[in-house]
Amino acid sequence: MRPSLFRRLLPCLALCALAACQSSEHTATYVASQSPEAAVQQSIALVRAGDFAGFWQHALPPHDYAMLREDWGQARAGEAPLTDAERARIDTALEQLAAPDAAATLDGRLQPWLADAQARYGDQLPLLVGIGRALAGKAIEEDARLSDTQKRQAVALVNALGPWAQQAPWFDPARARQAVGVVVATARELDLRDAQSLRAMDFDQAMRSYAIGFHGLERMLALYGLPLDEALASARVVPLEYHPPYARVRIEYQLAGTPLSMESTLVQQNGRWYDQDLLESVRQAHRTLAAPAASGTVAMSH
Repeated sequence: MRPSLFRRLLPCLALCALAACQSSEHTATYVASQSPEAAVQQSIALVRAGDFAGFWQHALPPHDYAMLREDWGQARAGEAPLTDAERARIDTALEQLAAPDAAATLDGRLQPWLADAQARYGDQLPLLVGIGRALAGKAIEEDARLSDTQKRQAVALVNALGPWAQQAPWFDPARARQAVGVVVATARELDLRDAQSLRAMDFDQAMRSYAIGFHGLERMLALYGLPLDEALASARVVPLEYHPPYARVRIEYQLAGTPLSMESTLVQQNGRWYDQDLLESVRQAHRTLAAPAASGTVAMSH
């Protein structure tokens, strides 16, 4: 599986996380899903626990999960090697984050930049965020890969985040100092020594790294006034249609004080329910990955 697939699916996972049940405990249970709603809630429990490997195992039929793991290794093996400049840049950044005085050093560099940025752009921030919202909305509307429903949901999400982004204390020195601490702590927990260790991660190692990064992101957003736990606690899953082997649910939640919702279609296979779009994304990624190999085989046969 190409790493880019996971980057494309992370927003989907973040939105799905808003379907979490009302419990605030970040625990995961591994029971068979008896309903579409239970399937969604189980996925969320795994995401909230940071168990991304468990999430994929739950969210995909066994054959597709095995295919995902195999594709991951094949895609990594086929990646172009890093250039010397890329390797040096990554190694330098990792060395800086691992240094004993990393937090103090990075904060010392950041504070003058923040003061200058506030003087230059502080008054213009609401306008700049507004322009960013408009550009994001335009990009969503022009994205041919999204359905009309997905476009509406994505635009609603961007619009809900706009007021928060305009008012967030981005230039606050104390919060910036805390944010640097979170970044350094997260980097040390990841324990990436150099660029090679980053590129050599297998599927399970990558999933553990995603978990560490996810929890670090949660702490960062909370510092700037966007506590995801509140959104998670507000969410509920509403059944809309139930016509096995298909079902449809609506996920209702509050984000940054704005009520939002999204709909999901699930398909039943061997007694279990799976998100149809997520399943198709994984299968399409597999077909894309397999296509060059198939083309090469055909070319050699001629």
